[in-house]
Amino acid sequence: MKRLLLILLLLPALGLAQTPELIFVFLNKRTDKPELPEAEVKKIMDGHMANIGRLAKEGKLICAGPFEAGGGIFIFKSKSVEQVNEWLQTDPGVQANRWRVEILPYYPRVGGACAVAEPYEMTSYHFVRYIPNIAKFNIQDTPRIFKKHDDYLKEIIKTGNVITEATFGGDEGGILVMKGTLDNAVIETDPAVRDGLLLLEFQTLWIARGGLCER
Repeated sequence: MKRLLLILLLLPALGLAQTPELIFVFLNKRTDKPELPEAEVKKIMDGHMANIGRLAKEGKLICAGPFEAGGGIFIFKSKSVEQVNEWLQTDPGVQANRWRVEILPYYPRVGGACAVAEPYEMTSYHFVRYIPNIAKFNIQDTPRIFKKHDDYLKEIIKTGNVITEATFGGDEGGILVMKGTLDNAVIETDPAVRDGLLLLEFQTLWIARGGLCER
């Protein structure tokens, strides 16, 4: 039991401990959200888009984009999850509880977040989320397997198709954003995925070209 507690305490060291410069927000699609009249949904989403524009003009929101299957992401310029949570309360969609919101410190190791001026071109990328699945049965192997995971990611990055690779610090997982054709089997062969330490979510992300600092 003492060993288990020690490993849990040390898990943040597996990520990046410094204060973040960016905060990442998931607007996760809700399947249980109440059905609303079409006119009310339009009003909420019009307000959502207007709020995005205002936050961007204020220099708070750097980039945003929807997932093809619903929901989306924001990347804010901030050092504080709490501050971003306050900013989000001005969003009519958040106020109406249209998404399940997650707010996380963001540490890009490839790519980043760049403001893109209008007119801009929207483009789509493969978006992979790594979700930790750390349990008592596998926690002792966590540092070793996460090292293998990082080494495996470095090999994927060498292909030249990676737009963004980032972590959320500690034991919060990370993301991989890729262009071109994605073979899901390559992602699923990751040692940490194979050993059950990381679960996967695959999405298609639409975002302004250059918003992830890609060239």
